[in-house]
Amino acid sequence: MESLRELYRIGKGPSSSHTIGPERACKLFLGENPNAEKYEVTLYGSLAKTGVGHGTEEVVKSAFQGNVVVKNNEVETDLFHPNTMDFLAVYANGEEKKMRVYSVGGGAIRVEGRNAGESEKVYPLSSFTEIRAYCEENGLRISEYAYLCEGEELREYLTEVWQAMRGAIKAGLKTSGVLPGGLGIERKAKTLYKQNHIDESAETRENRVVCAYAFAVSEENASGGKIVTAPTCGACGVLPAVLKYAQERRKFTDEEVIDALATAGIVGNLIKTNASISGAECGCQAEIGSACCMAAAALGELYGMDLSQIEYAAEIAMEHHLGLTCDPIAGLVQIPCIERNAVAAMRAINAARIANFLSDSRKISFDLVIQTMYETGKDLRKPYRETAEGGLAKLYKK
Repeated sequence: MESLRELYRIGKGPSSSHTIGPERACKLFLGENPNAEKYEVTLYGSLAKTGVGHGTEEVVKSAFQGNVVVKNNEVETDLFHPNTMDFLAVYANGEEKKMRVYSVGGGAIRVEGRNAGESEKVYPLSSFTEIRAYCEENGLRISEYAYLCEGEELREYLTEVWQAMRGAIKAGLKTSGVLPGGLGIERKAKTLYKQNHIDESAETRENRVVCAYAFAVSEENASGGKIVTAPTCGACGVLPAVLKYAQERRKFTDEEVIDALATAGIVGNLIKTNASISGAECGCQAEIGSACCMAAAALGELYGMDLSQIEYAAEIAMEHHLGLTCDPIAGLVQIPCIERNAVAAMRAINAARIANFLSDSRKISFDLVIQTMYETGKDLRKPYRETAEGGLAKLYKK
């Protein structure tokens, strides 16, 4: 598996597959072809169908400083990956350079014809079963396994990640107004956070505050603000919301939260390696479902749960997102995306609590539920995989 630096990416929203990934691809191609006379970028699949709403065209034009022709090809469907981009550079002497890139989710890219690995594989084990056995044999927590594989400098990077997550919550809670894109969606995080009542129960307050935090980050993402892919932009509100609330409620230190981020990262990495975190490939279960798994595992780390309980928490989180479609209205990461972040944050808390009591009774491994999610995603009809052609995206009439 790759470094957690390839999973947690600090960048601007609204979509890791449609903005962060394509921007990286543009910079790569420009770096290799800096002096061409003309540039052309063709978007396929989900990038073509939702590129305007997700900001793909805008980020491509920005990367090339306007010196580019952007084309959308919605006709060609026999694609290796639904997020496909073709690059063309034409030189003054008539020479042409081409490159095909796949934006595979979470801001990661793959270049056709090149080594599939975007970065060095730093984790020798690639299943939860293997990692759990190794940790149990050596008396390690999952977070300690991450530091063993990546070095203590991983803590420094995760500190930056946590600062960025808290920054997104803070920015989202203080901002009001209408989200861009034309749907007229009002920001709700600020109002939700301040709607406390004297007789509010502890349970109601938990729901309200966790949801406010998730809304805050997701609304920042929808506005193109600075967020962390966890594992994607569209699902970026789940993990920060859960960690922020847990830290406030139980007075966890930043160091403990960073350990939780490491544990969550291993879980997200397993999904990314063995299945997918791309909504365009496997539906929203791959994004929100994965984020819920990561948050549930992070809570398990914070609460000192054993490895079996942490595995069960992550498995519960994914099992009850299986089949979740990706059908953003108008191709915007707003409806139903923002509310889903809040619902998944609460589900992660519930998953951790259930696992704390019932882990001895489970029958399904986390590895099996990852495989199930991937096969389920492949079975979803294309209109339900981030093309904004099915579900809510099809039936909603403004």
